[in-house]
Amino acid sequence: MIISRAPVRLSMGGGGTDLASFYERYGGFILAVTINKYVYILINKRFQKSIRLSYSKTEIVDSVKDIKHNIFREVLKHLDIKNQIEIVSVADVPSNCGLGTSSAFTVALLNGLFAYKRNYISLEKLAEEACHIEIDVLKEPIGKQDQYASVFGGFNAYWFNRDGSVNIEPLKIRTEVLNELQNNLLLFYLEKERSASKILKVQNIKSKKDDENVIERLKKIKDIGIYTKKIFEKGKIDEFGEILHQHWLTKKGLSEKISDSYIDEIYEVSLKNGALGGKVVGAGGGGFLLLYCPKNKQKLINALSKFKLIPTWFTFEFEGAKKIFSN
Repeated sequence: MIISRAPVRLSMGGGGTDLASFYERYGGFILAVTINKYVYILINKRFQKSIRLSYSKTEIVDSVKDIKHNIFREVLKHLDIKNQIEIVSVADVPSNCGLGTSSAFTVALLNGLFAYKRNYISLEKLAEEACHIEIDVLKEPIGKQDQYASVFGGFNAYWFNRDGSVNIEPLKIRTEVLNELQNNLLLFYLEKERSASKILKVQNIKSKKDDENVIERLKKIKDIGIYTKKIFEKGKIDEFGEILHQHWLTKKGLSEKISDSYIDEIYEVSLKNGALGGKVVGAGGGGFLLLYCPKNKQKLINALSKFKLIPTWFTFEFEGAKKIFSN
């Protein structure tokens, strides 16, 4: 039996510039940190010749081609695993929540199955394999940040080069600054799932068509991300609140599906009750709302309770994808 886990991430700057439609022409930049919310994969050899998969549903099939779950099916095909296996997936957070759960799932599954086959894989290769499954095989209109962040863990800057290569730069941030930043961030689940693919598909198409509005906004988001890295490394984290606000206003202009009247109302209430800035994490449209609040956090929590929102407590994590059990 093998148990593999991979963390989800918070994108702190540059979101959307990790799509090939943008970085292949302009280069992309993402600042991301993983948190202690995980996707777990349990793998065991099955006595019967069939394949049993357990996630939100249960599948028992005789052939890989009959698997309905896209990622399970394509990963098993990719690794040439044909039968007599049982895989169970559980997660600390819901799917379609903006934290990169699908990619964390893919990373944990690949990492566990490589171990199951007793094959070594480097971290960079693991990230690229996850990107290959989601982007090349399944044709999801997503970027590379979720896979890389989940594999490497920690607080890193990711530079996406025009040739498709990725440079990873650990953030040079003092421990006391990191702790203060973590203490000032609040995460609220909006009780709304959304499809990142649907939102990013539109961005992808517009980027490929050189839509001036989308390209200029993505360039600004990239610049904001790079500037965010600089202020973190200088320890000026209170400035992050205003930067986060500017990022959100810029991001909202990418698509009308990124926000709605409900999200806008919650955000306005947040700004009036101590938050200096915030954004919906991920592609937008629902999932988690990230807020930066250096003071009077209880006032903010009380104000958002009228929307029946409660904070999801978390800490930064620095291990990335790993096997946590193997016999």
